[in-house]
Amino acid sequence: MRIMGLDYGDRNIGVAVSDAFGWTAQGTGVVQRKREGGEFDEIAALVKEHEVSEVVVGLPKNMNGSIGPRGEICMAFAEELKQKLNLPVHLWDERLTTVSAERTLLEADVSRKKRKQVVDKLAATFILQNYLDSKAKR
Repeated sequence: MRIMGLDYGDRNIGVAVSDAFGWTAQGTGVVQRKREGGEFDEIAALVKEHEVSEVVVGLPKNMNGSIGPRGEICMAFAEELKQKLNLPVHLWDERLTTVSAERTLLEADVSRKKRKQVVDKLAATFILQNYLDSKAKR
């Protein structure tokens, strides 16, 4: 079974899925938030398609480790996701993942237009890979 990583945002939710062994994360796409609650149906379809057994949601923390309003929104999303999917949902510290994703894309000389299209997916990949790496160390 695979693990799904999500980078939750106001307009988009970046999606990544692990390989079957739980070693590597691959970005699979972006779920757009258009109508209220519609993203849950799309995520549920992706969970089924990729045979996902657990989900990791990025938790944006302040640099001092505290949780602000954005973090509380993500926590509420993760709780609702847990109820709707009936799967374990973990929160993972995502500080600077979007910054790292942007920097990686800049270093790869990706145009601004293309960066905008893939930054959420890459951030979800970073969140999931960090989570997988932490599990491997145990």
